[in-house]
Amino acid sequence: MLITCWRLATTIAAPLVRGHLERRRGRGKEHPERWPERLGVDDSIRPQGPLVWVHAASVGESLSILPLLDSLLAARPDLRFLVTTGTVTSAALMAKRLPEGVLHRFAPVDLPDVVGRFLERWRPDLAIMVESEIWPNMLSMLAAQDIPTVLLNARMSERSFRRWRWAGASIARLLGSFRLVLAQSQQDATRLAALGARRVVTPGNLKYAAPPLPADPVELEVLERSLAGRPAWLAASTHEGEEAAALQVHRALRSAFPDLVTIIAPRHPNRGAEITHALRSAGIGVARRSAGEALASHGIYLADTLGELGLFYRACPLVFVGGSLVRHGGQNPLEPARLGCAVLLGPHVWNFDEIARGLIAAGGAVQVGDETTLAEQVGRLLDNRPEIERLGQAAATFAAERAGVLERMLEALLPVLPAQT
Repeated sequence: MLITCWRLATTIAAPLVRGHLERRRGRGKEHPERWPERLGVDDSIRPQGPLVWVHAASVGESLSILPLLDSLLAARPDLRFLVTTGTVTSAALMAKRLPEGVLHRFAPVDLPDVVGRFLERWRPDLAIMVESEIWPNMLSMLAAQDIPTVLLNARMSERSFRRWRWAGASIARLLGSFRLVLAQSQQDATRLAALGARRVVTPGNLKYAAPPLPADPVELEVLERSLAGRPAWLAASTHEGEEAAALQVHRALRSAFPDLVTIIAPRHPNRGAEITHALRSAGIGVARRSAGEALASHGIYLADTLGELGLFYRACPLVFVGGSLVRHGGQNPLEPARLGCAVLLGPHVWNFDEIARGLIAAGGAVQVGDETTLAEQVGRLLDNRPEIERLGQAAATFAAERAGVLERMLEALLPVLPAQT
């Protein structure tokens, strides 16, 4: 019933969805030239041979699949891969980091005619959905065309589980269409099975297998010289509302640390102008990286560039991971942990619940309740360098000990890959 209603509703709403995409393009949230790909309009040529389609919604999911793609290409060089993502930011990163020969396209929105055009053009032999991509039209049409599907690195938060339970037979039908579900944790596996997923395996969280984020060594040397001798902390992957919290932390600590540097790296760098205006309106000097402004004597450095988080994690070993003071669910704390940073997390971390809990239990992260306790913890740690180093070492050890997930994931996937021709 739910699937039928969804199909009817999305068919009726198709003109509104197209209008929404055009408005997003005007705001820079869709690619100015490639946005028709979101509507299944694409003149690309399908490569010859068996094709595996991998869909990863955004930056975190798309980065997590890179090591697996390398392993799959090494194990099955006869396969061709198409990766789809839904955001401009993820597309820019994929252009830099996808293995040679792997295609990228923007993901089709879940409208029946759009999905139909996409599947007709690409004719995938296997579809792999990453994490929580459960789209009724997409999954129904894949099943109708007898295209095998896999849910990779699957997660199901308690909140999502409660929401999906009311769907009953409909969610069971959708999850039951997956030939294989590879869950991040046993808790995720239990919830997915309770909702109707059939073959559920728990190899672990693919994010553990990701390599450290890269950094330009020349830029790192420049940044480290700018920070030399100055107390500094990084608010990474911040969402709206968290930049204001970082500003309050900065103000609260300036009397104790007059030369304090607060680096803010927004999750969406295209918000740079908006954030800069808000901070300067509050009477704070800001150096904006995307404008080429040097840190110099400024107290706040806005790192509003793409793909440089690895640079800032290396230069600044005390990191607050954003999306966790606001009700977003948190960004990936493994990225700074892998580089030996002391990690601070807000209360809202359900997107990375297992990782966050494990990191805290291992002594590699500290959880705070609000911006006041964030300021207290930043101040305490800036005054205790050995404690930053201890937390950072514990975080790095936690991340390294779980890197074997890639081999388990590959072992589970190999039997469902298209047959060799």
